[in-house]
Amino acid sequence: MKIATWNINGVNSRIGHVLDWSAKNRPDVLCLQETKCVDARFPLGKLRSAGFEHIAFHGEKAYNGVAILAKYPIEDLQKNFPGDEADALRRLIAATINGVRIVNTYVPHGTAFGTDKFTFKLDWLARLRAYFDDNFDRDDKVLLCGDLNVAPHETDVWNPRLWADKMHFSKPEREALLNVKRWGFVDVFRQMNEEPGEYSWWEYFHHSFEKNRGLRIDHIWTSPALAELCTDCWIDRAPRALEKPSDHAPVVAEFSI
Repeated sequence: MKIATWNINGVNSRIGHVLDWSAKNRPDVLCLQETKCVDARFPLGKLRSAGFEHIAFHGEKAYNGVAILAKYPIEDLQKNFPGDEADALRRLIAATINGVRIVNTYVPHGTAFGTDKFTFKLDWLARLRAYFDDNFDRDDKVLLCGDLNVAPHETDVWNPRLWADKMHFSKPEREALLNVKRWGFVDVFRQMNEEPGEYSWWEYFHHSFEKNRGLRIDHIWTSPALAELCTDCWIDRAPRALEKPSDHAPVVAEFSI
């Protein structure tokens, strides 16, 4: 079973990239973030024609938005945290697919230190940890993926000293994300890859992609039970080199399921 996550930065703007990449890589499940469109404008027909017969999405105009595209039936669909208001930002979608509970998230950016949006980011990560505490067991086949908007370790940042006091790599953010990981998650990319210099996001400016000045902020984490079934995990840089790309690259994991 091949599962991929990709912050697409506008699904309608980059639908061609999604279709071409999916045709070449054939994921069984593709989780998207930052779809940036209301549900009525989600390109359902085009994606179904690409082989994703089962699709769930949760979007809003111009911002946020998450979706799960699958070749297997989607069961027990959930949108946002339990108890969220109807107008809550669209940042989480979860479903059971082929026996795996997949939680697709777009963690808040945080914007700037000391702001309400930064506090919201830390609080959102705390809610994410509580969500797993309340709903899942480490023996379950559980997968958390998406744009987590934090680089966990120095090996996930092209210049740790430069980024130490910047958004995505500050100590409060890393501690908040580590708290989520301590639920029992295994970072399956790091399980398979120990080398530094592997990133999933590069800003659009200063030739960052060409110079490989990036961060690894897009992740696939699993319960220990599912990690044992992981056979490979990698970041596909190729879509980032396309014309008018998303600033993120897909992360892909394969499981012997």
